[in-house]
Amino acid sequence: MLDKKLIYDLSKEELSEVFAQWQEPPYRVNQLWEGLYHHLWDKSQEFTVFPKSLRSQIDEEFTFHAIEPIREISSSDGETKKTLFYTRAGNPIETVLMQYKDRNTLCISSQSGCAMGCRFCATGQMGFKANLSSGEIIAQVFYYNRILKQDGKKLTNIVIMGMGEPFYNFEQTMTAVDRLNDPQGFNFGERRFTISTVGIVPQIRRFTELKRQINLAISLHAANDELRSQIIPINRKYPISELLNACRDYVKTTHRRITFEWALIRDFNDSVEQAVQLSHLLNGILCHVNLIPLNPTENFSYQAPSQDRIQKFQKVLLEHQIPCTVRMRRGIDIQAGCGQLALRNP
Repeated sequence: MLDKKLIYDLSKEELSEVFAQWQEPPYRVNQLWEGLYHHLWDKSQEFTVFPKSLRSQIDEEFTFHAIEPIREISSSDGETKKTLFYTRAGNPIETVLMQYKDRNTLCISSQSGCAMGCRFCATGQMGFKANLSSGEIIAQVFYYNRILKQDGKKLTNIVIMGMGEPFYNFEQTMTAVDRLNDPQGFNFGERRFTISTVGIVPQIRRFTELKRQINLAISLHAANDELRSQIIPINRKYPISELLNACRDYVKTTHRRITFEWALIRDFNDSVEQAVQLSHLLNGILCHVNLIPLNPTENFSYQAPSQDRIQKFQKVLLEHQIPCTVRMRRGIDIQAGCGQLALRNP
């Protein structure tokens, strides 16, 4: 199967070139694109608008098979579902669907594994395997969108916060977003995407220059370099002051609010002192803080704080006029944190 091109990896222009070589009329490309990205057809046989000979030619040249579901588990409340996939090269990736009252959010991966080595993250604990292609990123969205469609629901938000550091797979991640955003295809609005980075400063600046409507989230998790470097090794290369300068420039250039993710870890970064430091750091930045009680992993001994500690931390931020919310923990019983299922299923 690896000898065939993944059809989702090709742009409309590239598909047009192929069809031109096959001496197919231009309107056939529009039919193909609509079938792939609007109807979400994933077999050549579903393209009944094509003659049988064209369907056979597509099968000879391309594969629709991007990822294979290996294991799927649902939370006890039925609101969170997680799937472990293998790519065609045999690399594991994970995708998580979180269903809320008014929205359905999909957390997708941009890499198999991750090279960042964040201590509290199961993906970081498994190391880096491979970058995903744009088609492998897109395929995660299509897989779950089909499931939602069967239930009469639709996808409302996509967060690129699963396995991997998206800004270390920048080109393929942005290409996937562009294809999913295409008004003639999947037509998923830019403002419904969020890309999360651990803080790769040059790529944040590159992203800023694009002036896109895509939401940006920064995994911060500590208010001083000494503490942050203990759990996020890349902080030694891009310290907090440099990272926040890039964030300020992002807000100034795009006029968009930035989100800071903060995994609350008991007796590590959940103190009132850390909350005060964070408030001072973020003063003057158009931002929102997501407080996330830690989703425990096997190789990180810390736990989530008590509700009292969480509320005290949030209270300090609010008193300093830093908007923040405590994110509801989802999928604890199914290892829904990044990489946890793959780590248990090597």
